Amino acid sequence: MALNFLSPAEIKAISFLDSTKSNHLPKLPGRLGLRKDCGGRRIQCSVQNQNKPPPAWPGRAFPEPGRKTWDGPKPISIVGSTGSIGTQTLDIVTENPDKFTVVALAAGSNVTLLADQVRRFKPQLVAVRNESLVDELKEALADLEEKPEIIPGEQGVIEVARHPDAVSVVTGIVGCAGLEPTVAAIEAGKDICLANKETLIAGGPFILPLAHKYNVKILPADSEHSAIFQCIQGLPEGALRRIILTASGGAFRDWPVEKIERS
Repeated sequence: MALNFLSPAEIKAISFLDSTKSNHLPKLPGRLGLRKDCGGRRIQCSVQNQNKPPPAWPGRAFPEPGRKTWDGPKPISIVGSTGSIGTQTLDIVTENPDKFTVVALAAGSNVTLLADQVRRFKPQLVAVRNESLVDELKEALADLEEKPEIIPGEQGVIEVARHPDAVSVVTGIVGCAGLEPTVAAIEAGKDICLANKETLIAGGPFILPLAHKYNVKILPADSEHSAIFQCIQGLPEGALRRIILTASGGAFRDWPVEKIERS
């Protein structure tokens, strides 16, 4: 499946191939859209941009006076709560109940784990992307005295991303399915804790100007890009000479050295 962005005027070409089997292509606002063209199997991405997009969060991060708008623990929503990023985020919430509270959760199809998360964290809103599992989720939560609102499908995921009480949104959903919820969260003024790399790989020239338009911060929340961001913090300008990333995972994890050298 080949996906091609119909880009804004300043973008000369954006295209990528998606190996997922999903037929859902998010419809993004404005002049940026997706088009399906069957054939490709490998994931590729190329961007040619006449005007370089602004950085997601330039350099070092500093608290901004007046930016905090909540009292007590910071309210967050999590898109992809049953995946690796989502469960680790909830572990942090468990360890720091005085710092974070969960107001909304969205998951794909792991209803058993999602129901357990609802019982533990008591969110106001829950979404399950697989609409056929809504009744199963409702049955799993039938004995709860205070039940959350449940919205099925893609629309439910979007509503979790832009929940009015959330200050920040953790985007742990996999693949291009994360684009539309991220756009919705940005337009609702939510800071983004980004673990969905496709959002910037495929949609960076659109996502980054949008974040700046709505004065939204994009914080790297996963693996290497978060580690790089953390290395920068607390250092004076020019103090960091280089960063070495180990190839511990990803597409080349199981390749022998000889194959990598020939590639």
